[in-house]
Amino acid sequence: MAKHRHYKLTRRLSEIDPNGMERKLLLKQMVKLCQKTRSINYQEYYPVSLPSDSLTRGAANFAVPGSNSVQSNIDSSASANNSTFSGKTVVDSGQKGEFLPQLPPVNTEPPGFAPDTPKESTSIIDRSIAASQSDAPQLSANTGIPDKERQLATIRTISDIQPIKNADKIEVATVDGWKVVVEKSEFKPGQPVIFCEIDSVLPDRKEFEFLKKTSHIVLPDGSKGFRLKTMKFLGQLSQGLVLPLSTLGNDVTVNLGDDVTANLNIKKYERPGSLSDRDFIKGYFPFFIPKTDEKRIQNLPSVFHSLKDKNFYVSEKLNGTSSTFYLRNNDFGICSKNYELKTDRDHPLGKVASKNDIESKLRSLGKNIAIQAEVVGPKIEANPYELKEHQLFVFNIYDIDKQSYIKKDEMEKICQEIGLPTCPVVSNSKELAATVDEVLVDADGKSKINNQKKREGLVYVFDGNDPEERISFKVVSNKYLLKQ
Repeated sequence: MAKHRHYKLTRRLSEIDPNGMERKLLLKQMVKLCQKTRSINYQEYYPVSLPSDSLTRGAANFAVPGSNSVQSNIDSSASANNSTFSGKTVVDSGQKGEFLPQLPPVNTEPPGFAPDTPKESTSIIDRSIAASQSDAPQLSANTGIPDKERQLATIRTISDIQPIKNADKIEVATVDGWKVVVEKSEFKPGQPVIFCEIDSVLPDRKEFEFLKKTSHIVLPDGSKGFRLKTMKFLGQLSQGLVLPLSTLGNDVTVNLGDDVTANLNIKKYERPGSLSDRDFIKGYFPFFIPKTDEKRIQNLPSVFHSLKDKNFYVSEKLNGTSSTFYLRNNDFGICSKNYELKTDRDHPLGKVASKNDIESKLRSLGKNIAIQAEVVGPKIEANPYELKEHQLFVFNIYDIDKQSYIKKDEMEKICQEIGLPTCPVVSNSKELAATVDEVLVDADGKSKINNQKKREGLVYVFDGNDPEERISFKVVSNKYLLKQ
């Protein structure tokens, strides 16, 4: 768990204003964590070094060199033919969808922009360079979109391979908490591979032609690709795609955990009719508020057992669009998952804010604060709850000055006072099931928004005794995914 907290702090430090108050607070948290866990070998988790002047005496020597490298041609015996693209999962064809909206190219670099430096020579200070003006949009100089997106393809290790009953040509590989159907004898336990998550859209290229019969899609702009989704083969659940490292090229060197989404030109699948922010973007998501991006339970195998002794607040995960409404230094803002939006435009989130009188409700609280909520309804993710109008359900309240989330019981009281609904509560005190597979089964059930529909899943939150101990993750129902 300490490694997980260290990783989260490091990632956050790389995204924020280097001169802001949040950085000072996070550095203090990092110091405390390093003092408590000096015996941990962070090298196997995340290569980073702290500036010595930011640490107290007890942690002054904390530094970690680069992590061990994995060559793409590290083991020629790892698969039957390392030059082929094996480990194929199969997904449905005839799907239609669209990629995340692309902004027009940006010809000039934003204030204070600096490209990333190689991981092994990078310190927290190097990677925390943001816009010199704290509120300036933080957009990629090359594409005009934020360069912190979901990691759809990463370097991971196969931990186990098991046979599938009555199957002669396929078997099931375990990658972290994911089960993936692969061709028999193509991979082995301990082998480093590329793992592509569900919701990935692979480009229409020759090396991915093996997916054509079952996963080919035509996007609204006329482009083609291959969509990965949850499937079953001979009763075995399969989620994602395993590829050999040679897919990246035989001379490429990678580290375990590296994000290779861009290398393979993989995009995230979005349902047709999803909200588009293209014409409403004011800037990148504010640096002083955490983005709403919970990790899936399958991506947390290294910390799963450390969560077993905790009681979680569990709410229903709603299938809508993530939104943030904030008040900071008398300024009111509206954000989608990745962007801050112009409040003078007719965006659906602006309509929701107006309908629920959110600005005046935030002002009534008398503090710098942010409400994060799921908005569901018509034209959002195909409206799975069959609602006639947009509805908002709060799942987090964030104290901007304290840089911490308000505890769940207090959040519910505040929402009750200002008249905003919260995401349906499933349990105020729940322990994790014994295995990841059992936790996934717990996610199955009917939605409390519409009890005739399956729920998308659950969100688990442990508040802890102080903000540093807060843990949250999502569990998406496999039955829901198979239906979708």
